[in-house]
Amino acid sequence: MNILSIQSWVAYGHVGNASAVFPLQRLGAEVWALNTVQFSNHTGYGAWRGQVFGADLIRDLVLGIEERGALPGCDAVLSGYMGDAAIGEAVLDAVAKVRAANPTSIYCCDPVIGDVGRGIFVRPGIPEFMRDRAVPAAAIVTPNHFELEWLTDSKVSTLEDAKRAVRVLQSRGPACVLVTSLRVEDTPPDSVDMLAADGDHFHRVRTPLLPISVNGAGDAIAALFLFHRLRWGEARVALSSVASSIYGLLKRTAEAGSREILTVAAQDEYVRPSRIFTAESC
Repeated sequence: MNILSIQSWVAYGHVGNASAVFPLQRLGAEVWALNTVQFSNHTGYGAWRGQVFGADLIRDLVLGIEERGALPGCDAVLSGYMGDAAIGEAVLDAVAKVRAANPTSIYCCDPVIGDVGRGIFVRPGIPEFMRDRAVPAAAIVTPNHFELEWLTDSKVSTLEDAKRAVRVLQSRGPACVLVTSLRVEDTPPDSVDMLAADGDHFHRVRTPLLPISVNGAGDAIAALFLFHRLRWGEARVALSSVASSIYGLLKRTAEAGSREILTVAAQDEYVRPSRIFTAESC
């Protein structure tokens, strides 16, 4: 499995490609990582150093990979946080090149816009780019609860609300949708849900809510879901697999009291999760 992952990079800690690449490699995937930024650490610390790379660099790197004759072997393109709409257009250009070389390849878009409690935290123009350009181009999208509401201009308070919003997204292009950090009326206070839809089939998985707030979990979730969806061919198994691995990863991180996800130290959770959560039809 070969995955072209276009995301941010940090030297210290784990967000963007620094959160997505290693889990994919641990599971056996080859990852062609293109970094949209090179920062010392994630911006949640309030201070960081580094550079934001331009869209031309992304296009140039994709061209280099194309010149090696590798694009026909690319199974998927994965994207996450985008610094500006120009980077987004470069990502979509990469998707088009890969699809031209391998029509069976898929594009998985994590439409990073914001989160509950924080609101929108990306630059102006990015939310609209995600809604109007990226989501329609994707086969898989992985919004969180807040992003699902924003993308569909709807309020999601119940499971049926969530399913209606997912159908709206599906009508725009992506057949497969994963909703993360979902809290609806029947979600217990000590739990959190994930909802996956593949065509007309919906599945939900519920895990205990851990006392932890870290950056980069969503990046790992999108990467793992893409991997397992490619591996097993169905969202139900992918949902169970990603929920089990992420719960184990975050539980280990919480127990260690770490501000950064234990991406490396807890790596066995990717291949042999310590606790299995089963996705149920809904």
